[in-house]
Amino acid sequence: MAMLRYLSVCSGVGTDHIAWEGLGWECVGFSEIEPFPSAILAHRYPGVRNYGDFTTIPADIGPIDLLVGGTPCQSFSVAGQRAGLDDPRGNLTLEFARLARRVRARWIVWENVPGVLSSDGGRDFAAILTAFRECGYSVCYRVLDAQHYGVPQRRRRVFLVGHLGDDWRPSAAVLLERPSMRGNSAKGGTKGQEVAGTLVGGSGSRGWSSDLATFILVEAVMQPLPFDLAQITNKLNYSQARPGDPVPPLNTVSQMHVAVLHQNKTNNVSVLDYSPSLRSGASHNSHFALSTVVRRLTPKECERLQGLPDDWTLVPYRGKPAADAPRYKAIGNGMAMPVLRWIGQRIAMVEGERNR
Repeated sequence: MAMLRYLSVCSGVGTDHIAWEGLGWECVGFSEIEPFPSAILAHRYPGVRNYGDFTTIPADIGPIDLLVGGTPCQSFSVAGQRAGLDDPRGNLTLEFARLARRVRARWIVWENVPGVLSSDGGRDFAAILTAFRECGYSVCYRVLDAQHYGVPQRRRRVFLVGHLGDDWRPSAAVLLERPSMRGNSAKGGTKGQEVAGTLVGGSGSRGWSSDLATFILVEAVMQPLPFDLAQITNKLNYSQARPGDPVPPLNTVSQMHVAVLHQNKTNNVSVLDYSPSLRSGASHNSHFALSTVVRRLTPKECERLQGLPDDWTLVPYRGKPAADAPRYKAIGNGMAMPVLRWIGQRIAMVEGERNR
């Protein structure tokens, strides 16, 4: 397996380093300006330099094999003002392309929200693709959902992979699998229940008993909620043992499944088997784990939803263990580790085939 040297920008909690450590690749540097994520990187990887503002990284760090980063998404997100490339944060995507050219990266991996595809009627994304092409890269992009890569979170993100030169086939071989291009995909199998197991502790390899047969949500809670419970009463009072079965009394149910409540901006509440996409900041207040009580997801549970090791963000910060608020923000701003691991494995596969 070829050993690649990569540079990580907008590095966050160091997800790329976690994802690719099994590949034997070398991280030549991080680039992160936010104080708390920088503290995580310094604590977890004391031997790797943090260059700070990536627009100032000099050319002499290169040539490198791969540049990876998820530039700020706020200007493209449908939940934001959608200023697109007119927003300085959105314009950092073009700076990412210029950095790739400056350090002469052979590969690029870039991530952002699906809203980038429709920003300014698609013109922003066309400008981004043009920028990468003008910087010398042939690119391929695809929307990948973290829930299909081993974590119980519906997190759809655009991943763009580029390779230096006019040949589009290396980047396409990373993101596009031949079976998915045939148009005759096999029917999906039986939906499993184990996906939500990481949300709480308990028995079983995934945090709850493996012989769970009844899906029943509680009719009462043990603590106040930030929304009106009455509006979701009908959603809470049902069983999923068999379609049409009456709801059994709670005292007849010996095992409880874990679900997630999600409250959106219009105060509509959904009851889900998986977590909706984690976000940074106060929006985490709209995610609640439901077992025998309703409560907010803990930072550790959010780490698991991103595929991070337990307590990865629990590091010393300003002289004491990090508080929950900066941990939530850092986790929500990051990439889903298993998706990035899959992309790294695909790049390693293509590298191996090209070097035969």
